Amino acid sequence: MLNKRTNKFAEQVDNNQSVPQKPKQPDKPQTYEVSDNKSKGKTIAKWIVAIVIIGLLIWMFYYSCSPKSTKITVKEATPTANSLTLKTNGGTEVNIKIASDDGKLANAGWSEYYLNLGNSTVYTMYASSDNYGTVSFRVEEWTAIDSSDQLVTWICIGSVDPVKLSTYTASFQTWLTDALTNHASVASNNNTWSYILINLLPTIILVALMVWMYNRMAKLQGGAMGGEDSIFGMGKSQAKIAQSNVKFSDVAGIEEEKAELIEIVDYLKNPEKYAAMGARTPRGVILYGPPGTGKTLLAKAVAGEAKVPFFQVSGSAFEDMLVGVGAKRVRDLFAKAKKAAPAIIFIDELDSVASKRGKYDVSGSSGLADQTINQLLAEMDGFSTRTGIVVMAATNRLDVIDDAILRPGRFDRHIQVNLPDIKEREAILKIHARNKNLSSKVNLEDIARRTPGFSGAQLENVLNEATLLAVRFNKSSVGMDEIDEAIDRVIAGPAKKTRVITEEEKKQIAYHEAGHALVGLHTPGGDVVEKITIIPRGRAAGYTLSTPEKQEIQIQKKSDLLAIITTTLGGRAAEEVIYGNDAISTGASNDLYKVTNIVRSMVTQLGMTEIGMTQFIPSEGVINPNQIKLYSDETANKIDAQIEKIIQDQYTAAKKLISSNKKELDLIVESLLVLETIVKSQIDYIHKNLKLPEEVVSKKQEIETAKKDKVAEQPEEITSDKPTKSSSSSSKSPKKDN
Repeated sequence: MLNKRTNKFAEQVDNNQSVPQKPKQPDKPQTYEVSDNKSKGKTIAKWIVAIVIIGLLIWMFYYSCSPKSTKITVKEATPTANSLTLKTNGGTEVNIKIASDDGKLANAGWSEYYLNLGNSTVYTMYASSDNYGTVSFRVEEWTAIDSSDQLVTWICIGSVDPVKLSTYTASFQTWLTDALTNHASVASNNNTWSYILINLLPTIILVALMVWMYNRMAKLQGGAMGGEDSIFGMGKSQAKIAQSNVKFSDVAGIEEEKAELIEIVDYLKNPEKYAAMGARTPRGVILYGPPGTGKTLLAKAVAGEAKVPFFQVSGSAFEDMLVGVGAKRVRDLFAKAKKAAPAIIFIDELDSVASKRGKYDVSGSSGLADQTINQLLAEMDGFSTRTGIVVMAATNRLDVIDDAILRPGRFDRHIQVNLPDIKEREAILKIHARNKNLSSKVNLEDIARRTPGFSGAQLENVLNEATLLAVRFNKSSVGMDEIDEAIDRVIAGPAKKTRVITEEEKKQIAYHEAGHALVGLHTPGGDVVEKITIIPRGRAAGYTLSTPEKQEIQIQKKSDLLAIITTTLGGRAAEEVIYGNDAISTGASNDLYKVTNIVRSMVTQLGMTEIGMTQFIPSEGVINPNQIKLYSDETANKIDAQIEKIIQDQYTAAKKLISSNKKELDLIVESLLVLETIVKSQIDYIHKNLKLPEEVVSKKQEIETAKKDKVAEQPEEITSDKPTKSSSSSSKSPKKDN
């Protein structure tokens, strides 16, 4: 049995009153433009890399532009009076002239050039070409003794064999021409742009490879140097400036909680109005409550409405593998917020970073794990007063949060976001139904009544699942059939209609679920049975959906809890009454789990038994595992005995109700076996009239008619082949006579 019900108890929180002080005129808020600046170390590292790359480029460009020697082969040489025209193999002409040592052209002829070769080369050869730039060739001279023991000057040009200088006194120009043609190569200083680019290409490839490797290493470290996840930026806060399109008009069902946050947003927009009355904004607001009730949605609405920077971070984002990283990230977060003040900081899942201190330290002293919360305490309300920063937080476990962080001055407002009541559920359904094509027969109030204990997230999921089912079945609108199926899916999962199950097992499941419904119908203060099904869903072979008779009660009486226990035990009681104690099944496993927890709370926490009103297990806070036992062994035996006594008493009452109303139980079971699912109207009809509903009767007639038609359609020859009793006996009679 699955019984959705909300147990709500009044909760009172005593807050210490701070000493009244003279209202201080707050500083006029200034809005700063927040940019995602790089960290200082990251910027310096990038500048160093950029300077190195630029330096390499300048050096390589200078190196490429400096003269480079290359060899060109001379094909033909044509001498003139004071010049020499060379033709290379490529057909390019190079005009060589005589120049002085300072590089200026001279009018001297070849004879004068020849005469000065032995005088330390007064003149040199000079040539220039658009294709090869400055062209030069080497003329070597030296003095040596020849075979006749005479001191002779030798000359050599290019690769030509050396000859005596005196041999070409008159015909040096002719010798030079002959020496250059087909024998010598000329050195060319090539510095054209194509040559420069060719030389720069390896450097460009090398620089590109260095940049790629740098970026690759940065990504492997979780970001560039100084990034959030890299080793250089491990202490950097991971808070992001949230951008949200959610407005307060998109939030329904939590009007009082929404009003508290609207006031804070209004203060940030109009601080002068509050300053005139001497009021200050709450420094911190914490939202707590069950999962799915809209705490994060409220934070998104604040981010969408506030015109100030909204820093969003998860509580688990503070901690890392190194000690002290959490505290460093807290300091970095508040430093960013101070620069952008006025600003809002939202910490989701605060319990993961601000749980009670000392829980991991047996000695009781604050360990290394508490450094983060200590820094958070100092930043929120420490020696240095912060201004213009509002801290919002959300948690599902307020009881595990450290008391020091919950006090006024840090979190001034504690806003509990509870599960919505029937009116709030209807308002939430209207919000989520705005973009859904619902049928005109869909009644949102009826859906809200049938979903007690559902959170806002579950209600949104119901409508979304119903819409998906409508699309699956090619419907133009979402009807109640799809919504009913969606509610069942959210509660117990999709239906397992193809699961193989025997008729006997199916019948026992029907008696189990019918027992829940029957006991609930006959128990004063019991829940209203909305639906019974024996179609398997998830881990459940069937379930009964019940809703409270009085919607949204805030407190539950002892009689209400006993009624819940009796109804929950009705399934096991029906199995024992019908099949006996030896044939009870494992279907009551979840029922016994819930019953035991309820009774244990009654005995140890709620003081509803004869043991007394002592709370043996605290209903608030966290139990320290190193603490001594909360109660003695003798008290533990009394608690166990009392729990068993209450369960047995209610189980006996459930069996009596089932035994005295067995006819009604059989009618419910028969209806379940025919329809597999019956709803409130059919259950109420059986309860009032003690007969089957019209839907069940008509369905049974259809089944019987289908069986008769199937028998009539069978071939007659199949039945004729079977021998009759008379024929078989007559065939055996001769044997008896023998």
